[in-house]
Amino acid sequence: MLISPAYAQDAAGAAGMLGSLTQFAPLLLIFGVFYFLLIRPQQQRQKEVKAMLGALKRGDRVVTGGGILGTVQRVRDNANEVEVEIAPNLRVTVLRDTITSVVKPVAANDAKPAKDAKAS
Repeated sequence: MLISPAYAQDAAGAAGMLGSLTQFAPLLLIFGVFYFLLIRPQQQRQKEVKAMLGALKRGDRVVTGGGILGTVQRVRDNANEVEVEIAPNLRVTVLRDTITSVVKPVAANDAKPAKDAKAS
């Protein structure tokens, strides 16, 4: 006979299928943990950086990848270059991708000095 007979799957075959699914459960759990703790936050950070670089304008104070602080003087829209003033009358051209952050000015919360009670 050239064709072997086909038999119905017994209960042991079904248990073997369930066993293989339980072997993959820890791998799926590990992937889920990696996604929510590592991959997703990194994607959100990249989206924020891209939006920040797209919103650069003249007068923004920036930090480059090399740690240089400067003020944006000119943003070239068609090119990937930004002109940054790092000292009075000293301008350098940097790539937009090397800018790591925009420094926001912090408002001073200085309170008025308290008057001495003895002086009044």
